[in-house]
Amino acid sequence: MSLEVTVRPATPEDLAAIKALQPRAFGPGRFARTAYRIREGVPLISRFCLVAVSPDRLIAAIRFTEVRIGGEAGGLLLGPLAVEPEFSGLGYGKQLVAEALAKAKAAGVQIAVLVGNEPYYARFGFVRVPPSQIWLPGPVDPARILADELAPGALQRYCGLVTAR
Repeated sequence: MSLEVTVRPATPEDLAAIKALQPRAFGPGRFARTAYRIREGVPLISRFCLVAVSPDRLIAAIRFTEVRIGGEAGGLLLGPLAVEPEFSGLGYGKQLVAEALAKAKAAGVQIAVLVGNEPYYARFGFVRVPPSQIWLPGPVDPARILADELAPGALQRYCGLVTAR
């Protein structure tokens, strides 16, 4: 499937399409996820959120929320990363993750964290966080808490609860 796709920053005009995409990508139980608790009450778009769009529709979207870890600024929470199911596996999600992380690193962000699938996110440099070093509010499988050091040694410097900035 060959599409002309552009990656660009997410805008408020994209919110309706992003909101419509997420149930198709994740199903109805997505609001029960712990990461949604952190994002409550924060802007829906940060300077690191990106979308992949074709001339006639939104194909994929990635959200990043600026967070503190143990009270320290300089972190981002990745997610959700949503791709239209019919375009899954074609590299649009990978492109969004790679471009957004490069943008965050260039902006001086120290660390990105997420709750996710280690085999998928390892290709971007995410590793499993040592047990009890970084945690999120609510239930989460500690083996799924991953971090990517955007600055050398960042994972050693961050410890504690992830909260919205």
